[in-house]
Amino acid sequence: MPGPQNMNHKAVALLSGGLDSNLAVAMVKEQGIEIEAINFQTIFGCCKDDARKVAHKLGVSFTVLSVQDDYLNRVEKPKYGYGRGVNPCVDCRIYMFQTAKKFMEQAGASFLISGEVLHQRPMSQKKRDFETIEKDCELNGLILRPLSAKLLPVTEPEKAGLVDRDKFYGVQGRSRTKLLELAKQYGIEDPPSPSAGCALTSPAFAKKVRDVFSHHPNYNRWEFEILKIGRHFRLDRKTKIVISRNHTQNEYLEALHPSGTVLLISRNFGGPHALLIGDASEENRRKAASCMLRYSQKPLPDICEITLKGNGQTENLYFAPALEAAQRELEELRIV
Repeated sequence: MPGPQNMNHKAVALLSGGLDSNLAVAMVKEQGIEIEAINFQTIFGCCKDDARKVAHKLGVSFTVLSVQDDYLNRVEKPKYGYGRGVNPCVDCRIYMFQTAKKFMEQAGASFLISGEVLHQRPMSQKKRDFETIEKDCELNGLILRPLSAKLLPVTEPEKAGLVDRDKFYGVQGRSRTKLLELAKQYGIEDPPSPSAGCALTSPAFAKKVRDVFSHHPNYNRWEFEILKIGRHFRLDRKTKIVISRNHTQNEYLEALHPSGTVLLISRNFGGPHALLIGDASEENRRKAASCMLRYSQKPLPDICEITLKGNGQTENLYFAPALEAAQRELEELRIV
């Protein structure tokens, strides 16, 4: 890894599209550093259009990096634990910085830039967290955090004289007062509001994630991607039902429809699609149909027609609305 003697004027910045990373890139770029910005697309979120726009305004190149399936191993068994949900914040940051390190080496850059603010996030932005992340990634002294630089050890690019530490700041905590002042200073109009945060921090979403880990040890990536939509019901250890919430989610289920699952589509009534994952027995199909009727537009026809697609076959089945009688039982099976 580069030391003070062989550093260069090129860096890779982790750009989320939020105000913090926007400011960090602007501060370092004005000191004559060539910057390549990267943004991570995870299973539980995606690249923000804001990040692309910010990169364009700042005049830096922009690359989206997708996390691989091994990212799920960090979520399932984090080395440094969870927050209030199933958010392995330190492990997640380590994963991202390890990926950024590889990108940095390929790009011929010599250090990384992060918009992290000391003590802003309790799970990953304490001094000891920064030290843990740098040690695990073998990036000691190579992550520059300009917003809090004056509260942190001097980095290698500062030692090498590539950047002036006096032009950085000592921001800490959750207050945005200083950040908003800096936004005006750097001409950032309509600074973005703080993001809602990672979905993994949500206790409700965490229940769905834990359900997959618990019941599907040989999970597939799509089983986590689908957690972002619909209502989820656990029928038994091998079987669950996903009920869409709107037309857009209907289309999503049709496009996804993984091999080995059964898709149920309403035909003569306005209702959601259902995805049956696991045992597609007649009883479970009826339960899936009952879930669909529970969340369908009323009144329902005397006989409801539903098309089932799965295992290379398509068939039409007909159900009476009396299936709604089982709805209370199904509610008890609801994960979230």
